[in-house]
Amino acid sequence: MTPQPGYTIFPLGDAAATLDLGNSINPFLNDKVIATRNWMLANPIAGQLDIIVAYSSLTIIYDPAAVRKSLPAAATVFEQVKGHLATAFEKSVLPQESDAPVIRIPVCYAAEFAPDLPLLSAEKSLTMQEIIDLHTAPVYRVYTIGFLPGFCYLASLHDKLVTARKQAPVPVAAGSVGIAGAQTGIYPMNSPGGWNIIGRTPIQLFNASSEGLVKLKPGDRVQFYSISKKEMRIGWLEEGLIG
Repeated sequence: MTPQPGYTIFPLGDAAATLDLGNSINPFLNDKVIATRNWMLANPIAGQLDIIVAYSSLTIIYDPAAVRKSLPAAATVFEQVKGHLATAFEKSVLPQESDAPVIRIPVCYAAEFAPDLPLLSAEKSLTMQEIIDLHTAPVYRVYTIGFLPGFCYLASLHDKLVTARKQAPVPVAAGSVGIAGAQTGIYPMNSPGGWNIIGRTPIQLFNASSEGLVKLKPGDRVQFYSISKKEMRIGWLEEGLIG
């Protein structure tokens, strides 16, 4: 049996608390955080408003007044929430070996959608096709969603593609696929960004009018595949992004 990882629990102001398992991109720790979140959703504390999953931590947002009403006379709001987090951590069960399907995401790596691909090719002494092949080969894990609604942080890149962020953000189009550090990600909407853009997908990662809102969630498995400019346009048509 895999031993339980160590953790700390600390307050974030008076209406949130974090359970932290360390600072690393680690699938086991991410699985434990997700399992803890799932236990808390099935066994909510009074006043529980939201649960945010990060790489190796979990934050609960709560209503202090609602928590206070459920308290033993001598307890504080934070101690009540801390106890609930500790219980959730201890009782949560890690999933068995994942057999979840791989979500395939189409990406067009054509020059008009990949402004940073030529520079990256020169810096890494790799052809642009070699970069595409390295980017599409792995099955990535969605570790967390953040920065923008639906922005997914995927890891880990092949060592040959690990690269620093840009020194200053630039305008980035919705659907752009970028890399930074050992991660890759997809911009769900137009935004300033500092990741190196190597392609673009026609898939909408965030849709405010959709019941699901976001396409991907922590724990999902993702693999990219290359498409042509013609297939990119067909994808836009299917997503209703062009007429």
